[in-house]
Amino acid sequence: MGATKFNIYTDYVNEIAAIAKVFAHPARVAIISYISKQQSCICNDIVEEIGLSQATISQHLEVINKAGLIRGTFKGTSKCYCLNVERLKDFKELIGSFLHTTAINCC
Repeated sequence: MGATKFNIYTDYVNEIAAIAKVFAHPARVAIISYISKQQSCICNDIVEEIGLSQATISQHLEVINKAGLIRGTFKGTSKCYCLNVERLKDFKELIGSFLHTTAINCC
């Protein structure tokens, strides 16, 4: 498959696509759901909860992080994660405006 030409799309379209990519995979949705239910920053227990390998979880966390939906801090050798609530609010507004401005014409 060829490389996507991100530069031919607007920042607006690329931003929606990056966040949509996060929600397009059930493991990423499960990870976000799990993180959202925690009272504090979580570390390695994502692997145990989700049931995927550490390497797979790390790959999914990277995609989620690139979209800006989580924040991470290092504690010793572990990285702790929490949701980026402001970014989630921004996404809600972004997708709302996208759906509002996109004509929904169906026969």
